[in-house]
Amino acid sequence: MQIRKADKHMQTSLRGITKKAKEDQKHRFGNLYGLLNKRNLRECFYQLNRKAVPGVDEIDWATYEVNLEGNIETLVEALKGNKYKAKLIRRHYIPKEGGRRPLGIPVVGDKLLQAEVALILSAIYEEDFLDCSHGYRRGKGPQKAALELSKRIHRGRYRWVVDADIKGFFDSINHEWMLKILELRINDKKLLGLIRKWLKAGILEEDGKVIYPLTGTPQGGSVSAVLANIYLHYVLDLWFEVEIKPHCEGDTTMMRYADDYVCCFQYYSDAKRFYGELSKRLAKFNLELSKEKTRLIKFTRFETKDNKSFNFLGFEFRWGLSRVGKPLVKMLTSKKKFKLSLKKMKNWIRQERCKLGTAAIMKKLKQKLQGYWNYYGVCGNSARLQEYFYHVKKIVFKWMNRRSQRKSCNWGEFERLLDRYKIPCPRIIAYWN
Repeated sequence: MQIRKADKHMQTSLRGITKKAKEDQKHRFGNLYGLLNKRNLRECFYQLNRKAVPGVDEIDWATYEVNLEGNIETLVEALKGNKYKAKLIRRHYIPKEGGRRPLGIPVVGDKLLQAEVALILSAIYEEDFLDCSHGYRRGKGPQKAALELSKRIHRGRYRWVVDADIKGFFDSINHEWMLKILELRINDKKLLGLIRKWLKAGILEEDGKVIYPLTGTPQGGSVSAVLANIYLHYVLDLWFEVEIKPHCEGDTTMMRYADDYVCCFQYYSDAKRFYGELSKRLAKFNLELSKEKTRLIKFTRFETKDNKSFNFLGFEFRWGLSRVGKPLVKMLTSKKKFKLSLKKMKNWIRQERCKLGTAAIMKKLKQKLQGYWNYYGVCGNSARLQEYFYHVKKIVFKWMNRRSQRKSCNWGEFERLLDRYKIPCPRIIAYWN
């Protein structure tokens, strides 16, 4: 989860923290707990997602707002009196490739405190994070990370790629290591104690069982994403920059978004050595590589026909040829994401075709397609976008005609309907220079 904020609304105290963090990279910040006051929490409340699903107490954003001042005052008093206790986190599962992804949903009060702490942590660590890190940072994102990786590979001399995946990362974060890492920059026992409470908070499963985790941080909480990024900053990013790069004979680079990362090497010997040391490094911090999803592959402009491809953040990377016959890194929608997106589109139209009118369906379809073009509309992906659009139109046409026994329209009328509601056609939006 990315915390939404704008510079003009950034608290003055956070600007001061950012400035100090930039000036002194070894400074340990104290007196952070006091920033969890009424004024800051009130301002932070209106940055929360208003449509978020409620936690175990069934209180949503709108209900909490009715008595906002009283609720915030209760929170602040509990913090001051050391009486604050983290509530149970409701477990919710969403479908993902090959199974279900577990999410943790805190109550609104806990979510509010976590959001403010996430802002504080971001103010400190934003100056520490390396350029290779794109996860949960303002002004960055998965598409930018993928485009930057494509640019580096195209312009670089890399021939080998380590495509790695961490097994169950969010569930495997070691609590003690997490707190030790935070102590390098934070000298505030109360704030660290608060974070410890969130890490140890019980999780209410869908079947009613309560689990108290020994490791991990639930995905879904405002602070979880920032903590995960800080963890991998020390475990992976700094290690790669300080221990791996200086000992490589050739060029090397890494790109990471949350726990998804790719490392590129000029020479096989460097790639092989890194591949061998990676498992040991992760094991030290209670993490494990997914053997099925981690591999070392050849990826070079000099052998475009024999190259393998790899996936990163929903894109399939492969070497091809430009229109003038020169080697070019192509970013295509990954086949798995392509099929999954069509499956989601089919499920949506099947469920909503009889509930919504034509105008509402077209409005929603317009939003879905525009979001898809915004992400996958990168240079070189035109063919996959056109293919996706073709299949989506067939799916929507089929299921809209099944709303009754009588056929609603023919294909020509359907095309005119798309034009009438200005359904966006595929377009390339993102380029790298």
